[in-house]
Amino acid sequence: MSFNALFIAHAPDADKTIHRATIKTGMYKLITVCVRNQSEALEICDELVEQEQIDSILLCPGFTHQDVAEIVKATDNKVAVVVARGDGPSGRIVQSAFIRAGYISHGKK
Repeated sequence: MSFNALFIAHAPDADKTIHRATIKTGMYKLITVCVRNQSEALEICDELVEQEQIDSILLCPGFTHQDVAEIVKATDNKVAVVVARGDGPSGRIVQSAFIRAGYISHGKK
């Protein structure tokens, strides 16, 4: 039996059916899926939490507090739901990278 984690990341050009990967060691399984939006994130949770016996869901910094709450509710509090967030300087670095990559327009959240 392994510890099973699901990492969900936002990408504007993602196709959730093909932009996914699984890494397995003997004791750890990490499933990564890129989604376009919150609706797709909820679909992925619905698809994988029980099927893959997920213990923890890790969300990219693009998920809002409301998004996190919706995922917790959708998973019936049966898995840990955490968000990868940094301190203030880290947040600014990520925002600059998102702007550079075209995820968001300059000046928009």
